[in-house]
Amino acid sequence: MTTAVDYAAFAAEVREFALSVCPEPTRKIMRENRKLSRGPWAEWQQILYAKGWGAPGWPKEFGGMGWDARQRFIFDEMMAECDCPPLYHHGLRHLGPTLIKYGTEEQKQRFLPGILNGTDWWCQGFSEPGAGSDLASLKCAARREGDKYIVNGQKIWTSHAHEADLMYTLVRTSREDRKQKGITLLLIPVKSKGITVRPIRTLDGFHHVNEVFLDDVEVPVENRLGDEGDGWTVAKYLLGHERLSSANTAGLFKAFAALKALVESELSAPSQRRRREAALARMAVIEARMIGLREQGRQAVADTMEGRPLGIAPSVMKLIASELVQEIDEMILAIVGPEVIAQFYPDGETAGYDAKVLAIRNYLLHRANTIYGGSSEVQRDMIARELLGR
Repeated sequence: MTTAVDYAAFAAEVREFALSVCPEPTRKIMRENRKLSRGPWAEWQQILYAKGWGAPGWPKEFGGMGWDARQRFIFDEMMAECDCPPLYHHGLRHLGPTLIKYGTEEQKQRFLPGILNGTDWWCQGFSEPGAGSDLASLKCAARREGDKYIVNGQKIWTSHAHEADLMYTLVRTSREDRKQKGITLLLIPVKSKGITVRPIRTLDGFHHVNEVFLDDVEVPVENRLGDEGDGWTVAKYLLGHERLSSANTAGLFKAFAALKALVESELSAPSQRRRREAALARMAVIEARMIGLREQGRQAVADTMEGRPLGIAPSVMKLIASELVQEIDEMILAIVGPEVIAQFYPDGETAGYDAKVLAIRNYLLHRANTIYGGSSEVQRDMIARELLGR
């Protein structure tokens, strides 16, 4: 017999733990929306692992907790509310579930523990200069020689590659069939001979993405995830999890709370009545959409736990979430005004970290949300194909 979950008590437990255990320097970085480096992020993962909360979304037999969909959402919401880091997405949310589904027993035993305890840091080697939204056009090539692959090519916009130990990488192993059929997924140590990582500084002033060059990189065949030529199937499964995590309603509600506080502080004067009323009306629509997105997310998580196919749900959620956060950023920027730009420095530092100063950074950072993980145009095309037929 299943015992009913007291969700209020569960939320209180998570909140108390987060506030009492998460290091204050890490929480300060999160409050100021600065980029979290591997050190404090891995430290937090190790704290969660010691608590037994290292992988909320994994099956129990692989170190998960057996939480239901609502508990998993409450956990994410409490982490955001308490200014704690989210679960590291590349390992825990994206690759982990994919390894569990497609990996060999040897691969699971080899790679899952390091993801779970925070000692192995992963990055994603998918996008290329000529293959972003049209990912199947990738050209990074892998030639098999006996028990290894020789990889040559380039990846771009690779988040955290400068801090990562390993990169799950899409490569082309054949050009003899339709482009999706000749793709294979390899698990490549970033320190391998022949790999060069070059930083890219983005509009928000931070370094978190990179170019990665692979020149005659040797990768053991045992590091192939799935069958040769079946990497597109594996990648689609992984990208479904990526789009689910991109639809981060916990982060959205936190951004919305910042907008609400700003409206209260900046538009409370009688002379601002019309602007305030217009803002509140627009916010009501945003909040309604966020609530709908949160419920859709809970259902998607429940479907995943039950093994039901997600269909287009990840694309719908990613599309809505990325556009909502941009709308919130635009409203905040409109309220604080253009003077905030003078407080922003291109080296990633600012003259303080109040809500006004953070407005321009968030705005610039989130411009990419409608591009990475599949652009909004690609998501709409996928949704249309699914609903209307090819």
